[in-house]
Amino acid sequence: MISYIIKRIVSLIPVLFVVSVAIFLIVHLTPGDPAAAILGIEASEEQIQKLNEEMGLDLPIYQQYVNWVTGVLQGDFGDSYFMNEPVTESILNHLGPTVSLAILAEIVSLFLAIPIGIIAAYRRGSITDQSLMIISLLGMAVPSFLLGLLLMLTFGVYLQWLPVAGYDPLSEGLWNHIKYLILPAIALGTIQAALVARMTRSSMLEVLNKNFIKTARAKGVKERKVIFKHALRNAFLPILTVIGQSFGTLVTGAVVVETIFNLPGLGQLIINSIERRDFAVIQGVVLFVTLIYVFINLIVDLLYGVIDPRVRLDKK
Repeated sequence: MISYIIKRIVSLIPVLFVVSVAIFLIVHLTPGDPAAAILGIEASEEQIQKLNEEMGLDLPIYQQYVNWVTGVLQGDFGDSYFMNEPVTESILNHLGPTVSLAILAEIVSLFLAIPIGIIAAYRRGSITDQSLMIISLLGMAVPSFLLGLLLMLTFGVYLQWLPVAGYDPLSEGLWNHIKYLILPAIALGTIQAALVARMTRSSMLEVLNKNFIKTARAKGVKERKVIFKHALRNAFLPILTVIGQSFGTLVTGAVVVETIFNLPGLGQLIINSIERRDFAVIQGVVLFVTLIYVFINLIVDLLYGVIDPRVRLDKK
């Protein structure tokens, strides 16, 4: 197990290297000057040039990349040009809303997807199965921002059950914290629920046709036990893969939803940084989110052996 973990961590190094090079080049080759954005349109060329020298943006691009990567390897993601604080501090200040939203959206997704997928597989070919799959297709087709606006209009404006936008930290109370996240979590989690539901149905159908399921039924095992203990557990590995990927997607794909509901998360941070041409923050957030994504995939791989003992990670 330990050797497997070490191999996986080592295999992540090329991924992180490629991501760092790609994001660095995209950010620095995109038109726009951070110094000009900071000083405003009335700044002279001399002032802009002087500020670029102070920020190290006058160096060759390869030298800027080496300086940035060297700092990252030492735990220093640089300093924000606009907020005058370390990038690490900016990320940590905005991480809470994004993580809370992703966790709640994942709960919504699983609460909807797993039962829908099991029922659809158990009622294969019936009207129930077809109806649930049509609903899941609609869930995948509706953009999260459109669903978010509809939820905001219905439950926030017309019914006034939940706040339209804003955020309360967990320190203000659990309910105050959750009520601001319910609508964005539903908007974000519905699309993932549709994907997980279809994977659950497909995986369950494959297992339900296995001989050991027929044997269990022939022995008189209760149908609920057959479905949840025998079928679902053996079908859960591909479902777990999708769940892990979906959670990574929820963390990385919350930009639009956070903007709509005015949540001060990583999505809003990176949008503001792009508008300000804050190179250090953009690079730091993208690299940090990549680290989260690959870490989640590593956790999912390790959970394989817990769910299914037949998986021997140490032999890979």
